[in-house]
Amino acid sequence: MQTKTIYTRDRQQARKKAEQLVQKMTLSEKVSQMLHEAPAIERLGIPAYNWWGEALHGVARAGTATVFPQAIGLAASFDPDLISEIGAAVSTEGRAKYNAQFKYGDHDIYKGLTFWSPNVNIFRDPRWGRGHETFGEDPMLSSKLGVAYIHGLQGDDPEYLKAAACAKHFAVHSGPEDLRHSFDAKASRKEMNETYLPAFKACVQEGEAEAVMSAYNRVNGEAASASHTLLQEILREEWGFQGHVVSDCWAVRDIYTHHGLCDTAEEATALSIKAGTDLNCGVTYKYAEKAVEDGLLDEADIDKAVIRLFTTRYLLGILGEDQPFKDIDYLENDTPKVRELNRRAARQTTVLLKNDGLLPLAADKLKTLGVIGPNANNRKALVGNYEGTASRYVTVLEGIQDALADTDTRVLYSEGCHLWQDRLSGLSKGNDRISEVKAVCEVSDVIVAVVGLDATLEGEEGDTGNQYGSGDKRDLELPGLQRQVMEAIYSFNKPVILVVLSGSALALDKDRQASAILQGWYPGAEGGAGIADIIFGEVSPQGKLPLSFYTSDYDMGDFEDYSMEGRTYRFTDQDIEYPFGYGLTYSTFELADVRLSADTLGSEGLTVKAKATNTGGHEAAETVQVYVQAPEWGTPLPQLKGMAKLAAKPGEFGEVTISIPESAFAVYNEQGEAVLPEGEYEVLVGFNQGDPRSIALTGHTPQRFTLTR
Repeated sequence: MQTKTIYTRDRQQARKKAEQLVQKMTLSEKVSQMLHEAPAIERLGIPAYNWWGEALHGVARAGTATVFPQAIGLAASFDPDLISEIGAAVSTEGRAKYNAQFKYGDHDIYKGLTFWSPNVNIFRDPRWGRGHETFGEDPMLSSKLGVAYIHGLQGDDPEYLKAAACAKHFAVHSGPEDLRHSFDAKASRKEMNETYLPAFKACVQEGEAEAVMSAYNRVNGEAASASHTLLQEILREEWGFQGHVVSDCWAVRDIYTHHGLCDTAEEATALSIKAGTDLNCGVTYKYAEKAVEDGLLDEADIDKAVIRLFTTRYLLGILGEDQPFKDIDYLENDTPKVRELNRRAARQTTVLLKNDGLLPLAADKLKTLGVIGPNANNRKALVGNYEGTASRYVTVLEGIQDALADTDTRVLYSEGCHLWQDRLSGLSKGNDRISEVKAVCEVSDVIVAVVGLDATLEGEEGDTGNQYGSGDKRDLELPGLQRQVMEAIYSFNKPVILVVLSGSALALDKDRQASAILQGWYPGAEGGAGIADIIFGEVSPQGKLPLSFYTSDYDMGDFEDYSMEGRTYRFTDQDIEYPFGYGLTYSTFELADVRLSADTLGSEGLTVKAKATNTGGHEAAETVQVYVQAPEWGTPLPQLKGMAKLAAKPGEFGEVTISIPESAFAVYNEQGEAVLPEGEYEVLVGFNQGDPRSIALTGHTPQRFTLTR
């Protein structure tokens, strides 16, 4: 069932130009182009170019640009169309900024068109600090959204790339952060093909990602940046990848300094280039010329890599070509239209976890609203990491204040506590806002508590203030004094709306007293406005959890164990507080007329058709989800294989058609081979994954069908 990438964009002309150009270069010039900061070669008319660009959820680290919800929040949309639309907006802003920067001779870092996004690593453990950069814990969801983002970024021009996307970090990479430079991630071929590789395969074969980034760690003994198994056998030979491979930053240096797989920079360079890493984020490849002189490399190995790199630059049209994206001017950056898209994204990605009927709030019936918590007015909690700089930020407090500006409702605010320290004022005795919290609670009709994390606590090693975990979490609890603040709020027995801003799952089983709970993720620069729109009923929430929310006593197992046993909704038998795929709306939907195209599985796969009627009182959107359980012991629990979103006004219905290829029903044996077992496949069609907890929370039971093979 293996297929190879079939590129829709003609690469041959660009490659031919690259070959002709590389033939004119000296060895020293070729080597200079294999570092992320590639200098100009004036005699050949080649301008300087810095390959290092970031666009995880907007053009990052290069000045003003739209800051969309963090990737984990985008995943909660369960909406590839939205993700593609955002990708297109990001690449437009990227082109607008690049054209202006190039005009003024700025070739600095983060100023190019090679964006090292998306991150499609699997969020296998809730402690991993970089999990909020991903699309969650499910391979199929990560695949669909990764492909959609790549399509948006790279555009649909038949000749040129609008931007070059990069699927990272290849592969089997999801913590611990403090060990990543020396860690050996061990995964069976079954687990690799079942969990860790599918999203990368989809990004390469369906998304046609122009680049792939190798990881820091080793994978089954091989450094990911010098892995013949990953980069040659799987990526190029099996999947047919034709783009370029870039190392994670300074990962080639790790090969000899931390992994101990060789003794010198020249040897590490040779290992990496021979394995297929074309571009070094870092400086180790400056030893490539010496490696050729020492007989560790052939100049032909260098040529192969540099031709791939210049093929990408020709496809981008940044070597003098008259391409269509040169006309995107700076006024296309940070437009009102894209700010509205950003607000819509915040609305569509927020997940309603609980609602006892309090939401939506009627603004005209409120006298006093209390807003409490360290994330209520925290800009950092809007954006996550790998972020750009927005021209305006709307925090949750500001969104609520704006929404109530024309009413008589009084909004009271207390920060409550520091996000993780024990005091806000350095000379205080600690817990120095708790009396203010109680004062606000006493006089408020309703309390909005805004708690959680931000990217100073969870993120990449070295980028956070969480040095005790190098960006990883120690547990699933609210840090610092936040739990004490919440207990104080609950003690007043007032209606409480809990808004959680975080990039990962926190244990919320201690918050069952809350009347409503919203998971807002890191919702982007317009996040406070989008969340306020939901609180006051301007829109109905529609987000679904892209990862499992566990209870406080959940056994997370050994962080360093990459076996999937007991991890994520696909393999766990422990209690889940809020399951993957779960999320409420302000309305109710009924599913009817569900039809499968066949009752036996054939090469044409399966088509699922269904009708969903909005039976409630609010205009809303719901996501029809299809899960499959294969007929073989040792395979995952029912797992997501298809989805479709529909919107409807009260009393209206919509119809969806979901196509699932035959390959989606395959399971993997211990050799990592895809097989289609004979027997009965269970197919679940509904608004959740069909586990007991989801059914109890929603009152909706998916319809079950049997498909035989």
